[in-house]
Amino acid sequence: MMDRDSAVLQGAFLLADQLCLPSSLSSLQKADWSRVGRPVLEALGEICRLGAHPTTTTISWTKKVICVVWLKLLCRETEEDLETGWRENPFFPLQNGLPDVNSAVLLEVVKSTAAAQAFAHLLLCLPQSQICAELKRLVQHVRSSPTAEDDVRLLLEVWWELWKGEDEQKAGEGESIEAMFARQYTRLQSSSVSPQAAKRLKLDPSELKAPSPTSDVLHILLHALKDIKDHITTTDLCLQALSVSLDALYTSCLIDQAVALPPKEKIHVLSVIVSIRERNDEKLSPKLIQEAVRDLRASHTPSQFRYSRMKLGEALKNITELARFWQSSGLLKVCDSTNPSYSAFRLEQSVCRVLAALQKVPEAMTETDDQEAEKDTLRGLLESLALPVTESTPEVSVSVTAIIISHRLDDYQNFAALFATEESWAACKEHWMDCLEKNQAAFQQCNTLIRLTSILIRELQSESADVSHCRKLMKVITDIFSALSLKDKNTALAAMLRLSSRGFFGHCVHSAVTEGFEQELSMAFNCIIQGQAGASAAALQGNVNTAASLVARVAFQNPEAALRSCCHSAIFNKGAFSLMAKILQQLPGLRDEAPCEEEESIDDDNDALSGSSLLCRCLQEIINTKALSANEKEQFLKYLGLLMTPVMTGEGEGRRRSFLRPQEVVNIFVLPNLSTMCQSSIDIELSLQLLHTALSVDVQEPDGSPHWVLDCSPFPLLYVLAQLHSQTLSCWEQPPDGAVYHWSMDLKELLVSVLTTLGNVVGAEVAAVPSSWSRALFWLYKKMEDLDWTVRFHLKAVWGEHFKNEVPSSLLAVCDLPEQEWSSLDLPQYGQGTGLLAWMECCSISDSLQSTMLSRLSLDQRQLDHVSMFSKGLLVALAQILPWCSISQWTRLLRALSELITSGRLHVPFSLEYVDYLPLLDLRGFSCELRLSVLLLRVLQLLCGSSCSDWLSADGWAHVGRLYSHAVREMINSVRDKLPLPSSSALTSPKTSASKDSDPSCTSITSPKMSKDSKKDLNQADGSQMEEEVGTVPSQEVLFVLSQLFCHVQHIQVMMPGGQSEPLFLSSLEILSHYEAIMAAFPDSSSPLESDNTRHFFSTITDNLQSQEMKSVLQQKIAQLVKGSLSNAVLTVLIQ
Repeated sequence: MMDRDSAVLQGAFLLADQLCLPSSLSSLQKADWSRVGRPVLEALGEICRLGAHPTTTTISWTKKVICVVWLKLLCRETEEDLETGWRENPFFPLQNGLPDVNSAVLLEVVKSTAAAQAFAHLLLCLPQSQICAELKRLVQHVRSSPTAEDDVRLLLEVWWELWKGEDEQKAGEGESIEAMFARQYTRLQSSSVSPQAAKRLKLDPSELKAPSPTSDVLHILLHALKDIKDHITTTDLCLQALSVSLDALYTSCLIDQAVALPPKEKIHVLSVIVSIRERNDEKLSPKLIQEAVRDLRASHTPSQFRYSRMKLGEALKNITELARFWQSSGLLKVCDSTNPSYSAFRLEQSVCRVLAALQKVPEAMTETDDQEAEKDTLRGLLESLALPVTESTPEVSVSVTAIIISHRLDDYQNFAALFATEESWAACKEHWMDCLEKNQAAFQQCNTLIRLTSILIRELQSESADVSHCRKLMKVITDIFSALSLKDKNTALAAMLRLSSRGFFGHCVHSAVTEGFEQELSMAFNCIIQGQAGASAAALQGNVNTAASLVARVAFQNPEAALRSCCHSAIFNKGAFSLMAKILQQLPGLRDEAPCEEEESIDDDNDALSGSSLLCRCLQEIINTKALSANEKEQFLKYLGLLMTPVMTGEGEGRRRSFLRPQEVVNIFVLPNLSTMCQSSIDIELSLQLLHTALSVDVQEPDGSPHWVLDCSPFPLLYVLAQLHSQTLSCWEQPPDGAVYHWSMDLKELLVSVLTTLGNVVGAEVAAVPSSWSRALFWLYKKMEDLDWTVRFHLKAVWGEHFKNEVPSSLLAVCDLPEQEWSSLDLPQYGQGTGLLAWMECCSISDSLQSTMLSRLSLDQRQLDHVSMFSKGLLVALAQILPWCSISQWTRLLRALSELITSGRLHVPFSLEYVDYLPLLDLRGFSCELRLSVLLLRVLQLLCGSSCSDWLSADGWAHVGRLYSHAVREMINSVRDKLPLPSSSALTSPKTSASKDSDPSCTSITSPKMSKDSKKDLNQADGSQMEEEVGTVPSQEVLFVLSQLFCHVQHIQVMMPGGQSEPLFLSSLEILSHYEAIMAAFPDSSSPLESDNTRHFFSTITDNLQSQEMKSVLQQKIAQLVKGSLSNAVLTVLIQ
């Protein structure tokens, strides 16, 4: 069914056809259109005026009318069958109601409705040969009498629209009018060629190779313009004609690829165009800008209508003749140079492009001297034109760019970057800020964000800064940053860090600006700390992501303040160090390297630091301004340890990276504090812990790259560590006057661990390239001469095979060491008889050295006096070395002593001073433990004697107590291994225990039909099995050994100065607890009488303790032994 608008249009054409009488529209002459065309134009105006969207309706209906009229013309020319048209033509209902028309009607409708664009778009749907045919028809119509300027303008507008090309069809619009027209045009053209005609058509091959003039669009248009040049009588039309000609020449002949204009140049051109057209009462709109962009693109993109038949020289000659003719006619003079027209501006741009291109045209393109002459002639002619250069204002540029960004027009992101760069545009504060606020998503690019940041920072530094404007801009920038992905946030953070370590606040800014940031910073970290409390594992991971976003937001505003808050929270908020480390590990942008020399930095003192260096500086400020508690130091240590641990960054790098490099930590926190002149051992201990942590980090070094420790002056560091270790060897001596530090054994243990680890690392590097380190190696070895001789053994990995092992000469008297590897030192403190002292010191240094000492010990066990003298000498040496041993050294010595006792080289007679009667027990399995305990008793007796009691300070005696307690614990563990206690159920039901212990893999199952006799036999069997087991296990022997250990510990505790050794007291309690457990597990091990005697014996020894509190606790524990024994005995009788 036909709609009202179609009926109105058909009626208008029928009326126009009647006005042509006695002729018709099919034979209309160009001059008659003004008389008959009014009904058609009025109908179109009415249809468009009544439409829902006038602008859209006008364009759509105009294009539709042109399409229908054109198809009506083609149907008449091809004599299309009515039935076929009805079936295949979608325009048939409207088209069939129109009278027959000719090409004059079509082109006059195009001209009257200013529809050159619609006509050109339909033309572009055709093959180029058909385009040329239709253009020839257009040219013929324009040249036909009367030829007016409207005709010339129509030709120029169609020409330029062809060069601009088709509009992009929007998605979801369905099939366009152009597509339907192209399909119908092709159908009509194909139906007009009969099969017989196609068979008769024969083409000469030479014609295929040489295209005819009718197939060259540029040739047709230039010659048409040349033919109608006399009809151009106004300056504006002349400028337009020459501009179109030059642009066609440029895009068809002088460039092979699109010329990309920088955004700044592009926006300048668009702004000038807008300024000029606004003066012509055109309103600034997205459509206006899109049209200008299409013009600009067409002027810089190679045309689809490349010259084929027409050579460059001919094109140059035609345009030169046109320009010379119009110049001689006085039409190329711009009267108002201060207010040029759009045509004048376009011509000025076209001339500049063509002149620049002509300079670059290679001589190969100008095949003859005549062509070269034509090129020079045109160049001279164009250079002689006095065309004004038009400028624009920042206000117009801001307006144009804002519309491009707001409506997401072509290339808007590059324009957004330009918008953020131009400081002159930022001066238009209100309009500029309004665009930023409303289009934040368009600025979510790192480079754009940093450019905005630079503008803000410069504004903040200005003496006349607008605080309100700055705060608003700061919020917009921060909001843009917050919307970025985590990867882009890190990129932006790195860029900000290179720009300024204090972000927006690199200079002094107004307090109103800083107050807002301080509040946001405080609120962010308060939320992070509070959100951490009581959260589940899944919630914690979510908290980390949220917290990372919060920290990133404040860090972008001020990296230094955010890192300082992270460090403060990590150290002073309990347990927060882990969360803070995880946050920073998600923000690797904050560890970015320092800026390059050519990179801009706007800090006060050009002090833009890398993020890791900035973090270290913040940590230094915290620890230098406040004394840290033990817990705070521990959190500080763990915090740095986590930051040094490599993690996957999630940035697609494929490798793990650490936020802080270990060498940074060592160079900043360790090296400055490791000095023998340092006034605080606390600084040294913390530094050593940091060094130990750094060395323990598994850093993924690239293959072939040296270890990071080589960046930390490794040989001087080894020497300083060796110096410190040498000083700890005299830790119990009175410190020199004025010294306020005090060495501890824990520090010594840490030093040994660090020294050994660092030595292994450096040794591996030296072994890889020994020639590169020879000087440093000899320097270090020479410096070691002033230190204790044992220190060198901790650096055995560094020395490798370069040096012999140097030991006191007295050691060689007791040890058979090869001269190829060992040499003697004449040390005053190691005179005659000190060989065993040096031997024991070697045994305590390392496991490998101990093995060598044990295997190379010179002792003839067949000579009893040699063994006796060795044993006595070892006792004295052990007394000398014991107080200065660390726990690890003491553990090695205990192992060596056990080996000597087991092998029979060390003779320790076991005395019966703590035995009232001789038990009939087999103690051979516990010989080593008993002898070792007696040996330690004799050593402590010697140490606590009058000749040695003043050797040690109170701290020294406390350390001796800890070492002896460690030895007692080792002996208790050894005894436990020889008599494992039954399961806990055995302590409550010996019968059940016996049955289960007989076969632990079996499960006891009782049949419900078992007779009473069977149960009785089973119980008897269980009882006999339990008695057999008790008789085979060494429970009585273990009780005896434990009683001896208890007596030895009590004896030593009474002997030691002060008698208040808490480790010995705890050892006594541990022995009694194990004693009680054995009596409970094996009640037949001791009779009630024996238990009572033991209680009396233990109580008598304990009475000698000075501490009433310790004595009371021990005696209560001893009293429980008898009660437990009696109850177990009664329980055993009842079971039996």
